[in-house]
Amino acid sequence: MTKNQFEKPLDPEFPLHDDSLTVQGAPARHNEYGAIMAPIFLSTTYRLEDINQAGPYEYIRTQNPTRQKAEDAVARLDHADHALGFASGMAAIATVFEHFHPGDHILSSANIYGGTYRFFLDILGPRKVDYDFITDLSTLSDADFKPNTKAVFLETPANPTLRVYDIAKIAELAHRHGALLIVDNTFMTGYLQKPLALGADVTVYSATKFYGGHADLNAGFITLNDTDLYNEFFFYQNTLGATLSPFDSYTLLRGIRTLAIRLDRQQENVKAVIGALEKHPAVSQVLYPGWYSPDEAAIQKKQAKGLGAVISFAVKPGVDLGVFFEKLQMIDLAVSLGGVESLVCRPTTMTHAPYPKDKLKEIGVRDNLVRFAVGIENKDDIIYDLSQALTIAQESDEVLDKKVDIQ
Repeated sequence: MTKNQFEKPLDPEFPLHDDSLTVQGAPARHNEYGAIMAPIFLSTTYRLEDINQAGPYEYIRTQNPTRQKAEDAVARLDHADHALGFASGMAAIATVFEHFHPGDHILSSANIYGGTYRFFLDILGPRKVDYDFITDLSTLSDADFKPNTKAVFLETPANPTLRVYDIAKIAELAHRHGALLIVDNTFMTGYLQKPLALGADVTVYSATKFYGGHADLNAGFITLNDTDLYNEFFFYQNTLGATLSPFDSYTLLRGIRTLAIRLDRQQENVKAVIGALEKHPAVSQVLYPGWYSPDEAAIQKKQAKGLGAVISFAVKPGVDLGVFFEKLQMIDLAVSLGGVESLVCRPTTMTHAPYPKDKLKEIGVRDNLVRFAVGIENKDDIIYDLSQALTIAQESDEVLDKKVDIQ
């Protein structure tokens, strides 16, 4: 998808706010037969008018009308020139990493999703792509760059510590050394944070999360403005074939229409939940964007529109997390996030299981840490469920703490 391949949803003199863009990402006036909801094109192949030239669509892996509408919608919200849709967030990240070759060097935050960390260790490493993990990316300086440094990779807020990094500052530093800045913006989405506008070169998403919003699809996206880089990524997308299916494209288009209203409600809930957890006697610390320092709080306020809908909290010694998870009545123990439902997980044995214990300790992720994806349920019900389960876990002599190894 490129900007000149689709019409603007409305006249440029009639700009839309982001909450309207989520609804109007695939406007009816540009859909076949004026369909209010974009139709699903399931055909794997398309008829050519003659043997010398294909039409706009030829084969499903290369391009699909429904996928293009999903790509257009994500690009518009990111204010991006280009977007590419993939079968998963990891497929999107893997495609970006195809850009790098043996002898290249990447700087990355040490605090990233476990699957991305595993990709560095088990795929980039054997390919002879060099990398260094920076424990605290806010300390990144000229001294960290090598002559062969080609990129900086980060998440902000970070998963699951919710540390915040200054995208504009790191972009300026990376560009001074001729390196790309790649930002995983899954936690914020284009609705709350626009890394490309802050200087990032590439944004990646697990759209399985907030863009889908209903825990019923698997999707990933790359957004960017550089046309040459887009053409390269399009080549990898088409060649490797991990593309977003027509049905998942349709499901994502349906989900994104409520993205703004979902995130607005979730952020209201987050504020109430943070206050309740900070007062609970079983909780030692609550982590959210800006918790670490006033500087990080100021950065988050500057570069994002809110805190997002994921927080973490640490429980005090003696609080049995097995009992806590067992006694929850509404909130479920599960990986993933960004849906309408509230979910909890223990990162050390679930989302971040690929990390060695010593590395988890370095980034501040311990067995007593719970990641909480806040849903859209009534905030009083969320708080009550958390509070009653924490109280029981604090007072219980049961031992229910089992390892859940999900890789």
